[in-house]
Amino acid sequence: MKRRFTEDSWRKEPWFRALVAALRTAARSEEDMENVLRDIGTLSELHAWSERLEIARLIAKGLSYRQVADAAKASTTTVTRVANAVENGTGGYRKVLHAHRHHRLHRSSELSTHVQPFSAAKTMPSPTTALQKYLGKKA
Repeated sequence: MKRRFTEDSWRKEPWFRALVAALRTAARSEEDMENVLRDIGTLSELHAWSERLEIARLIAKGLSYRQVADAAKASTTTVTRVANAVENGTGGYRKVLHAHRHHRLHRSSELSTHVQPFSAAKTMPSPTTALQKYLGKKA
C-alpha cells in the first residue's frame, strides 16, 4: 500500500522528517541547496515550486489573480491554490516572502543612507485584498 500523508500527520511522517533534515543540512550553502533540490525533484517539480513562489510574490504585491496568472503564465487554478496557501496555510510563504523582502531592503540600505525602514504592513498587502480585487473583477 502506498504511503500517504494526511493533514493531521504529515509533520510527523518519518519520510517527511528525513526530507526536512536533508534540507536543513543543504541550507548551509546555496549551491548545496540547489544540488539537493535538483536531486530530489524533477525539472518539472522544480519549475512548479519556483512558479508557486513567484505567484505568491506577485499576490503579496497586490496584483489581481488574473494579473498574476498572466505575469506568471500560470492557470488561475494554480494562482487560487497558492493564494489560499498564502492566506490560510502554515505561514511558510509569508515567512519566505518577508525574509526575501527584508533581505532586499537590508542590501539596499547598505547602498543608500536614505532608505525608509521596512514596514510589512505598508509593503505587503494582505492576500484578502488581492482576493477581494479578483472577486470584484469577476462580478
